[in-house]
Amino acid sequence: MKTIYFDNASTTAVDDKVVKAMIPYFSEKYGNASSVHHIGFEAKEALEKSREIIAKSINAEPEEIYFTSGGTEANNFALKGIIFANPNKKHIITTKIEHACVLNTCKWLEEQGIEVSYIEVDRNGFVNPRNIELLIRDNTALVSVIHGHNEIGTIQNIEEIGKICRKKGVYFHTDACQSYTKTDINVKKQNLDLVTLNSHKIHGPKGVGVLYIKKGVNISPLIHGGGHEKGLRSGTENISGIIGFAEAVKISDKKDIEKMEKLRDYIIKEILKIPNTKLNGSLENRLCNNINISFSNIEGESIAGYLNNYGICVSTGSACSSHTLEPSYVLMAIGSSHLGANSSIRITISRYTTKKEIDFLLDKLNKVVKQLREISPFK
Repeated sequence: MKTIYFDNASTTAVDDKVVKAMIPYFSEKYGNASSVHHIGFEAKEALEKSREIIAKSINAEPEEIYFTSGGTEANNFALKGIIFANPNKKHIITTKIEHACVLNTCKWLEEQGIEVSYIEVDRNGFVNPRNIELLIRDNTALVSVIHGHNEIGTIQNIEEIGKICRKKGVYFHTDACQSYTKTDINVKKQNLDLVTLNSHKIHGPKGVGVLYIKKGVNISPLIHGGGHEKGLRSGTENISGIIGFAEAVKISDKKDIEKMEKLRDYIIKEILKIPNTKLNGSLENRLCNNINISFSNIEGESIAGYLNNYGICVSTGSACSSHTLEPSYVLMAIGSSHLGANSSIRITISRYTTKKEIDFLLDKLNKVVKQLREISPFK
């Protein structure tokens, strides 16, 4: 049975060029970037070149790029680091649809006495920037709003939010793990103070991410140790992973985005021909690879399970929370009923996805939906 992969928001296949770039740093150029000999200098040079590549991609300075183990660590670093460094600021503003690592970090901070305001979103998952402005007060430390949503694909207007935060003198953080390289990120134009980036969503390796920290931001380390990453993120740098991350950024291409947009629109158009289906998230302002559809009166888990029997991999939401039987908190936040929130699947494509694979998916999906509706107790 051939595997047909439509779960690229969870993770992506590592590009062959990325693997090729990484291989020497496992066995030939294996130095520790902190070592003061030629093998260490070689690793240090590669580390800094990678930092420059990633910085340039978001119009940042290399010294503003801090490598982490991934998006979850970077998000924790951003929120906890700002709160720890600014003890007189005990208020955070975020949204009800953030990734679980942000929401769970906020929950932990609430247990430490920090107040968190959770912004409502509209039926397409958009935040009203005016509502953020109204909630900012003297003791607000940080506003954190996801850029491209991992589950429903909606892309927020972070430039407008950034302007508000800059005017009010409040730090602004965005989780851009899903949107990075798929839409423009310009930290200067968008008034961003902190940005989370991730490698394994863009055909790079797992286990490496970045937190962009604007010069002058007052932030405390999350991890203490030997003083790596200018003392803000200790731990021997994952050189091979960082090389792979930078290579994945280098080979990202706007032509791939255009291709994915066309395939995404084709999938949405064809699936919505199935009776009693609904697109979740914005149709116009959406990640190029994301399709999230609800199917009335049948469970998304059942659809995904049946499709898996054909070798087709889809998800029912974020991979980090897909093992729970609870309805998607994201879909509930945009107005879905309990039943509706349990009836969705997420299809996410990549630059490797073909029209032939999509047509196979559409054929099997039609059959699966028809079969499940015939036996569904919900009418």
